[in-house]
Amino acid sequence: MRIADLPVADRPRERLLSRGAEALSDRELLALLLGSGAEGCDAVELAGQLIARHGGLYELSRADAHELAVGLPGIGPAKAARVAAAFQLARRAAPVDRGGRQRIRGSADLAALAAPLLTGLRHERVVVIICDSAGVVLRTAILTEGVADRSLLPVRDVLALVLAAGGTAFGVAHNHPTGRVEPSEPDRLATARLAAGAEAVSLKFLDHVVVTDHEWRRVAHG
Repeated sequence: MRIADLPVADRPRERLLSRGAEALSDRELLALLLGSGAEGCDAVELAGQLIARHGGLYELSRADAHELAVGLPGIGPAKAARVAAAFQLARRAAPVDRGGRQRIRGSADLAALAAPLLTGLRHERVVVIICDSAGVVLRTAILTEGVADRSLLPVRDVLALVLAAGGTAFGVAHNHPTGRVEPSEPDRLATARLAAGAEAVSLKFLDHVVVTDHEWRRVAHG
């Protein structure tokens, strides 16, 4: 049965408006993003196919727009972009402290602040959090991005970014797309170089943490 053939009260959009988004299934919510189906199936059926093709909603949330647009009739660039944008908005909407300017008091704060920018990715990303001398966050910036398990932590670029932003302290976080939270040997070497470089230009190096979708860990450096 097509969505158009359903009673008005049973259609996903009308049910969301009358009963709230919580009343809809995953595929119904996704169908509202897709907007339309494909030949032979309605939007809800197409949404179900998309979720199944990626092995579930969580894995679907990690796929980029180009991947979404390949291999499933009815999912073109426009629909793929809408789905990818929705998942990115959800990550950015993760709860943060609204009580005032954010402050880094320790490694846990660093990991929590970086996590929305690092979780749900299939490639490695480095985030730099720049602070003043009291630990108040001045800027959070994505420094580099690349493929899984490739170190992308150029010390010179990190220090230049911090100095250009007028910071006096900084921390660094990156993700492991494999889900393994243990720091690698290159992670530890890069951290040691960062600490030495920060000292050379009179910056305070707060910490370097690895963040995965479920946990985080400090990178020891000597």
